[in-house]
Amino acid sequence: MQVAEPLVASWKADLALSFGAAGNKTVLTGKKSEGPLVVQKPLYPEGPQVCHAIVVHPPGGIAGGDALSLAVNAGTDAQALLTTPGAGKWYRSSGAWASQTLSFAVDGTLEWLPRETIVFDGARASLQCEVDLGRDARYIGWEVVCLGRRGSGERFTRGTLQLETRIAREGRLLFYERGEIEGGGRLMQSAAGLGGRSAFGSMMATVVSPEINELRNAMPKSFALTQLPQLLVARYLGDSGEEALEGFARLWSLLRPEVAGRPAIAPRIWST
Repeated sequence: MQVAEPLVASWKADLALSFGAAGNKTVLTGKKSEGPLVVQKPLYPEGPQVCHAIVVHPPGGIAGGDALSLAVNAGTDAQALLTTPGAGKWYRSSGAWASQTLSFAVDGTLEWLPRETIVFDGARASLQCEVDLGRDARYIGWEVVCLGRRGSGERFTRGTLQLETRIAREGRLLFYERGEIEGGGRLMQSAAGLGGRSAFGSMMATVVSPEINELRNAMPKSFALTQLPQLLVARYLGDSGEEALEGFARLWSLLRPEVAGRPAIAPRIWST
């Protein structure tokens, strides 16, 4: 059955947020928004030291021609945790590309923990993430991608997904990855690619863990962990966005005391 492409206008949306330390509290010191990308009122479920913020895209989905940009600056001693209220949906396109650009400048602590990204069959999507870390900056972030809507029997048989991630500390590159997935292409079935799986994800944390074997043993077999010189990288490959998020949240709870210096307290919206 053919699914009609949503009849929506293209949106250009930009959101810039700045977090700073004011005494013993992290506050949202700057906010600039153009288009349908906004942040809800800052929350403090852990007390004043950590500011939780929910980034919302009111249209609920991204269509061909849409361009979303999120820029976040976390100043020295600031601790900010950002998440989203629901899955990002990337709709089928008749030709135009849709894009999302994340630009994070971190001198304090930043946690980027969004819900999953669902790429509809026929979508043309570009996802870019750039993280620039200061000397003592700390960062945890993840991205979970579901190709097609498996629950309704849809597969990603056409379209294109482009992914690019760059993480640097004081200008020195720590991690760079760039890839492209063609709907129905060889990479989707190749053992060197997705191996027929429909969901994948990556999680990065600025931590060097001597207990990496213990961490591996604590995770399901669909997850793999690699320790780089200044970065721990976790991967998921399977068929469930929920499984990926649950696994990354579990790993986050184990790593957060070392990365952010405090126990894991999940954002309240995760339980709604």
